[in-house]
Amino acid sequence: MYGLTIFLSAFLLFQVQPIIAKMILPWFGGSSAVWSTCMVFFQGLLLLGYLYAYGLHSRLSPRRQAIVHTALLAASLALLPVLPDPSWKPTGAENPSLRILGLLAATIGMPYFLLSTTSPLLQAWYSRARPGATPYRLFALSNLASMVALLSYPPLIEPNLPTRLQGQVWSVGYGGFALLCAALSWRKGNPVAETRNVDESDALPPGWKLCALWLSLAACASILLLAVTAYLTQDVAAIPFLWILPLAAYLLSFILCFEMPRFYQRAQFLPLLAAALAVMVYLQMPDSPRLKVGPKVAIFVTGLFVCCMVCHGELAALRPHPRHLTLFYVMVSLGGVIGGVFVGLVAPNVFNSDYEFPIGLGLCATLAVAALMRRRKPWLRAGLAALLAGYFFCLGLVVRHEVEGFRVVERNFYGRLRVEDVGVAGQDDAYRKLVHGMINHGEQMLNETYRRSPISYFCPDSGIGRAMRTRRDGETRRIGILGLGCGTLAAYGRPGDTIRIYEINPLVLSLAQGEFSYLRDTPAKVEVALGDGRLVLEQEPGQQFDILVMDAFSGDSVPVHLITREAFQTYFRHLKPGGIVAVNISNKYLDLQPVMESAAAHFGKIALSFSFTAGDDDFLCFSNQWVLVVDPSLPGRYRDLLGAGQVLRGNRGFRVWTDDFSDMYRILRWRRQEL
Repeated sequence: MYGLTIFLSAFLLFQVQPIIAKMILPWFGGSSAVWSTCMVFFQGLLLLGYLYAYGLHSRLSPRRQAIVHTALLAASLALLPVLPDPSWKPTGAENPSLRILGLLAATIGMPYFLLSTTSPLLQAWYSRARPGATPYRLFALSNLASMVALLSYPPLIEPNLPTRLQGQVWSVGYGGFALLCAALSWRKGNPVAETRNVDESDALPPGWKLCALWLSLAACASILLLAVTAYLTQDVAAIPFLWILPLAAYLLSFILCFEMPRFYQRAQFLPLLAAALAVMVYLQMPDSPRLKVGPKVAIFVTGLFVCCMVCHGELAALRPHPRHLTLFYVMVSLGGVIGGVFVGLVAPNVFNSDYEFPIGLGLCATLAVAALMRRRKPWLRAGLAALLAGYFFCLGLVVRHEVEGFRVVERNFYGRLRVEDVGVAGQDDAYRKLVHGMINHGEQMLNETYRRSPISYFCPDSGIGRAMRTRRDGETRRIGILGLGCGTLAAYGRPGDTIRIYEINPLVLSLAQGEFSYLRDTPAKVEVALGDGRLVLEQEPGQQFDILVMDAFSGDSVPVHLITREAFQTYFRHLKPGGIVAVNISNKYLDLQPVMESAAAHFGKIALSFSFTAGDDDFLCFSNQWVLVVDPSLPGRYRDLLGAGQVLRGNRGFRVWTDDFSDMYRILRWRRQEL
């Protein structure tokens, strides 16, 4: 009964995390920071749940514990189903962190809180009802259930159930849990029994030094979990698959360390830790090899697992007498919250670059060296201190690489932005580029000859270049652009044209206006609307665009909510008859062609793919891929586009993506052995 209740609660606790995060991701620009903010909320409520379990168990009689807990379970059922209210959608370009936290509190706050209390509370009840039994195995069982919940989501839940139905099914499962937990709280002979272990009175409370060590080890693992997740999602895409893998590695370390304490052996894992720390810092050094997505994910998730094994292995070795297990869990949870707040809230608002990953690696190395230094000979301590100093020197090089040589380095909720000048001033190939995270988001040549030319992904031979050049002499056009970058597409503007740009990140607008000149140089009229492009378009009257360009990126991928059926329906509402929707799908990690074709076919349109491969000596153009979604009865002047592009054919079994359904795991290129 205890095992079943704890397993179900932990399964629901971690299954709802990707469900709710995926639901709200489109409302906040598809940014990887949405998951980090969600994790702050999850860890914070987990801490409150552990504090509640600690207070309930230590201050109330067993009967009163049952009354209070049953009443809260009953009250939480009134909040089902866990479906976010659209009124929480942002209205502009404000920092969304507090809005996300408020949305989560209103939607899943009470159910998530009660689920988080289950493991420590039921372990305490179990320990009291069964003197001499080991409750920590139930903790390992809860982590196993959590990992099953996470690993089942990308291959089973996400591709087969619409998001709304996922929330409804979860709510039914929560109702079953509430009944089971309430029944267990009143079960005769369990929590009501006042039996105590004979040696319980002799179990001394842990001192503050031990509590501080618990806190530090838990915080270190939490920092590395979120830092690795952010590192991967910023470079690839903010998708549940890349949220879940690091979290699964984190939980697996908990399971192994608390279910099989002998699995963690310092003699085995500390050398592995040294190797993991060295590899992860090396891959962030200047001129380190650029890995393909499969090896990159494997290396960093494995490195995270080794680091967490050391942190959690040391925690398991320091666990207290069962009488003090609720305090132990409170300190472990508080450490997790501290790490989450540091990465999810403090770092984006205090740091100008991504320093939290090196900080997490340095903290892990410090804790490992501190563990080894205890009761060691002086010469060995000196050697360990020298190794630690050398590692911090390497971390310093990584941090310096983050900011050195850049004109501007700034950061906000949506990520890190850097502006860099490359090449020798005055040379033809000297240019200035805008980098978001690790992804190039636009360039401008510094030489006057090419300064006003559209380059990189937008050169004249690209798909968007061809669409822009299909105009009659003297014709004026209205062009919509989702995603500003450095403003390159404004180079296609002509006198009389209007270019309306939608940009969610105010920092991007500031850099495009101050560090690049495309917006100043264009003879077209430029309008800028701050906010998520799709949300703003949904609120606007029809714009009558001749061309609507979708060039918004989160990491190296288009945010999902900008390429769903509902998104295209909004785009077509803003087009003139015969207008074109152009989508930049240039991407190393995801094959978005099936998504484009299925959306076009749903509306009776044609998806034309334009792939351009740049030559080795071409410094003006990048290799790129665009899809133009057009009407089959295009006006005559557009006929050459049909001949130049490749018409995408139907992909059997590929479902059109909607706001309620998407499956990015299926279109990962590495699954198709393309990387």
